[in-house]
Amino acid sequence: MATAVVRANFAQLAIDLETEELDSPGCVAKPSVYSQLLAVYLLQQELTHAKFLWKRIPPNVKTNYPEVALIWTVGQRMWQRDFPGIYESLRKDWSDSVKPIMDAIQDATRNRAFELVVRAYSCISADDFAAFMGLKANEAVDAALSKGWKYDSATKMLAPCREVVSSEAVIPSEQHLTNLANYVSFLEN
Repeated sequence: MATAVVRANFAQLAIDLETEELDSPGCVAKPSVYSQLLAVYLLQQELTHAKFLWKRIPPNVKTNYPEVALIWTVGQRMWQRDFPGIYESLRKDWSDSVKPIMDAIQDATRNRAFELVVRAYSCISADDFAAFMGLKANEAVDAALSKGWKYDSATKMLAPCREVVSSEAVIPSEQHLTNLANYVSFLEN
């Protein structure tokens, strides 16, 4: 199972952990299985799966293994879409079995936040953007500038660079219907 973590094949890891949980005596797995599976569910944005896993984890595992509860804290912040809270919850010393997964969660959250800001904002303050990204303001500005954003140092505002959507790929409805009619006519003859 450790090779699945090293390969970063988290989908396969989830399947292996689910199987291990089901094959455990009385369906009560080792705490490391619960912590890894909970983390993988969070990475995959399967928050409902994570919530139901949390409910079926035995209470003694929740109390005796605080890392499981810390991982669930990350999940709660994700559920609330509290980006600064997510990053704060991720700043822990994780065990070797979940560290690669938690690092991947941080990267995925940062990428998702970046895309949300690009789609939602035409202009955002550097401090607000830094909070979304879980970075210091100067690191966030550097990250934005590396993506082609514009930065006004006087107002400390960032302007996201939006991708240009090609209008050549869009076919008018009437032309699309004409093409479809031509194909059907060709197939019938």
